[in-house]
Amino acid sequence: MIEFDLILEDDSWQAIPDLEQVCQAAFEAARKVEPADGVVSLMLADDDALHELNRQFRGKDKPTDVLSFPADAMDRPLLGDIAVAHGVSLADANAQGKTLADHLTHLLIHGYLHLMGHDHETQAEAGIMEALEIKALASLGIANPYLTD
Repeated sequence: MIEFDLILEDDSWQAIPDLEQVCQAAFEAARKVEPADGVVSLMLADDDALHELNRQFRGKDKPTDVLSFPADAMDRPLLGDIAVAHGVSLADANAQGKTLADHLTHLLIHGYLHLMGHDHETQAEAGIMEALEIKALASLGIANPYLTD
């Protein structure tokens, strides 16, 4: 089972009905495609917070939608930390014609897969990671986010 500690840094996230259930469903769907048990620390924040984290840990001076920080094996049952920016996520959801809840679900699955060691630095890695995301999202009735019209 995946447990999560929710840190709500931006109240705008509360616009998603049943926010905690959305998060739990995302982590359980991710767990089905990449099994693990443990705890995820989840911060739902604003763009400024993710901008600062992105600058501090990745050297990129801009906000981003989601960041993942895997825990060391000796920190188990903690799997790691995931942070998500509201403004960037909402803008992306609107641009892609999907609900914020569905986009958050995708971002949490994406972040969880990073915690499990997946990455998308190469085309091969991206293909594996995207296939897992698509499978997890499909289990929740959410369309493939990588299909373009």
